[in-house]
Amino acid sequence: MLENSFGVIFFLKTPKKNESQRTVYLRITVDGIPREVSTKRKWDVARWNQKSERASGSKEDAKSLNYFLDSLSNRISNYRTDLINNDQTITSQKLIDFVRGKNVSKVKVLEEFQLHNDEMLALVKKEEYAYGTYERYTTARSHVAEFIRYKYDREDLEFRELNFEFVKGYELYLKTVRNCSNNTALKYIANFKTIVLRAIAKDIILKDPFKLFKSKKTKCNKKPLSWEELQRLENKIFSSERLSVIRDIFVFQCYTGLAYIDAFQLRPNDIKNGIDGGLWIMSNRQKSKSKTDIPLLPKAIEIMERYKNDPLCLQRGAVLPVKSNQKMNEYLKEIATVCNISGTLNTHKARRTFGSTVTLKNGVPIHVVKEMMGHHSVKQTEEYAITEQESISLEMQQLKERLDKTKKDAHTEDPMALLLKLQQEIDKISGKTVMSKRLMKGHEIDEISSKLDYLRELLLSNNS
Repeated sequence: MLENSFGVIFFLKTPKKNESQRTVYLRITVDGIPREVSTKRKWDVARWNQKSERASGSKEDAKSLNYFLDSLSNRISNYRTDLINNDQTITSQKLIDFVRGKNVSKVKVLEEFQLHNDEMLALVKKEEYAYGTYERYTTARSHVAEFIRYKYDREDLEFRELNFEFVKGYELYLKTVRNCSNNTALKYIANFKTIVLRAIAKDIILKDPFKLFKSKKTKCNKKPLSWEELQRLENKIFSSERLSVIRDIFVFQCYTGLAYIDAFQLRPNDIKNGIDGGLWIMSNRQKSKSKTDIPLLPKAIEIMERYKNDPLCLQRGAVLPVKSNQKMNEYLKEIATVCNISGTLNTHKARRTFGSTVTLKNGVPIHVVKEMMGHHSVKQTEEYAITEQESISLEMQQLKERLDKTKKDAHTEDPMALLLKLQQEIDKISGKTVMSKRLMKGHEIDEISSKLDYLRELLLSNNS
């Protein structure tokens, strides 16, 4: 925020005793309010030029003092610019505190990161965050701590030491030393940026070290199961009961769109009668807390009935005997091999299969799929709507059928009947007033002209 008046001057303060060596003082005045501070430098009054506010002469000691005063003046000017850019109030006291170093925060990065994580853990207990989110931030803090030791050989840094170079160095460290993929590295960087933005909000730092940082996620081609693969998986008879159970849970997810944690936490009281009288899943997603109402398809009901008396389900009060996510994904790899399914088979692929193969591909509108999957926006759902070759083929086949039908209808229509129909349209237009002819829409004329051209070609082909 701009001030009405601003001034910076250097002067030699007159001591109580008449001495030639006097202390150089800095006076800053903002909106008529002055504040002074000693520069802790002394100078001979005979070698001082108050008009220029600098030491006079060309000796090295004079050059050294003037360089110091110029640097101090520039620092004050830069700090004032930062305050203006951040829409902060400028006062003489704030600028003097800057010169004294009183306004410089000593808060350290990892200390603030830990404070953030402790607060998040407290909110996990209030169910405002998932425990998995807290674990990701704990891992992110660990990576930042390792980078600081690796690059700076220190246990922590102050926020004021952060800059663009630190951010780029951290990105390089994650991708090379930690061997993270591009998208994984960007997730850890995003976690760290949350802490930096928190520090800016708390006025710990003024400048954002991420301001010039540019990043772009690598687009991943995460394909769902095709309908043929899903059917092959459903119909496979396993010799192992363990794999049969995991397969059933996975297929249940394919027909409901539930994420792993939501399938794990699904309870019998989440199954209710819907508006159509059928069974629905009515619950809230663990990740986003958004409400999801999902009508149960016959296959999902069949699987649910199969395990209603399962010992693990009765013990946990759950609908399905879901194992840990790690075990589920481990067994799904075995299932993929046995069923000859290419690509990685994991619990999230079931959710993607529901969003694409089971619903969108069968004509369910995307806004309906969005609601069933608990997404906040259609953009999220669009990521699941991966266009497969099969989908492209289906659309093009439907287009081919429509074109063939149009062509067939045109050839079967009697040319004389078509000519009579056109004559009636011409008579209708001719009967309009002069003004209505002027106002007649261009598309009417274009349509009739097109039909006449087509009729001409048709008659010529019949004559030949």
